[in-house]
Amino acid sequence: MRPKTLPAAIAPVVVASALAWHDGCFNFAAATLCLLFGVLIQIGTNFANDYYDFIKGADTANRVGPTRAVATGLVTPAAMHRAMLLVLITAFLLGLTLIYWGGPWLILIGILSVVCAVAYTGGPYPLGYNGLGDLFVFLFFGLVAVGATYYVQAGTITPDAVALAVPIGLLAANILLVNNYRDVETDRVAGKRTTVVRFGQAYARVQFTVTLLIAFGVLITRNLLGGSAWELLPLLLAPMAWRQRGRLQHSKTPSELIRLLGDTGKLLALYALLLSLGLILSPS
Repeated sequence: MRPKTLPAAIAPVVVASALAWHDGCFNFAAATLCLLFGVLIQIGTNFANDYYDFIKGADTANRVGPTRAVATGLVTPAAMHRAMLLVLITAFLLGLTLIYWGGPWLILIGILSVVCAVAYTGGPYPLGYNGLGDLFVFLFFGLVAVGATYYVQAGTITPDAVALAVPIGLLAANILLVNNYRDVETDRVAGKRTTVVRFGQAYARVQFTVTLLIAFGVLITRNLLGGSAWELLPLLLAPMAWRQRGRLQHSKTPSELIRLLGDTGKLLALYALLLSLGLILSPS
């Protein structure tokens, strides 16, 4: 299930729901269903990744990252495939309940979410194997997740929802970036052309840094345009973020990057919590 990656699914729902609270349209039932849907899609994606990376030869005995269930024989490929289907079907069926608040167009979001969960590492043109993983994460764990969660509660999409989706999506993409940075050599051998494989680790460090600057820059820009000072609470995390940038540059062992991966997820979680708190405390 890869718990260290789950903040990517939880953070957008928390931030969108906090914005809905600030705007006077928070709906506990809809927010809870969005959270369950997002977490199940993330787990289903992780199961699919475990299965397809083994099938395609990206996860082997030479892997330097955390243990993968299929590659190490803890779970058979057939069992993992069944688990993936079960989780993604459950997520889709659960997501259908959101039609009550958001309308039938949400079926399209559900279908795309399930398809992309599989297509990230499976199918004829796997996104993660063709350098599109970062974009996929930004779109689905940023714009789509924040936008859809806010929409089912507010009945509309506002500029605030779009603006706050940007840093959430970018910080989620940084989790993937660190993972791919660690696996660059084995991914290259397996033909998995992630952005790190295609453009190099120096490029990845620049992308990581720019992402952090944008994530915190959005908050400052909103404040300069008249936003509440409470929304600046995530700036307390700037030293932590800058240390992570240095750790990415100077890490020399897989274990260091594994720890950084977990801490990148923590940064997203803390950013989302502080931003949500700031939204709730901000005057309407």
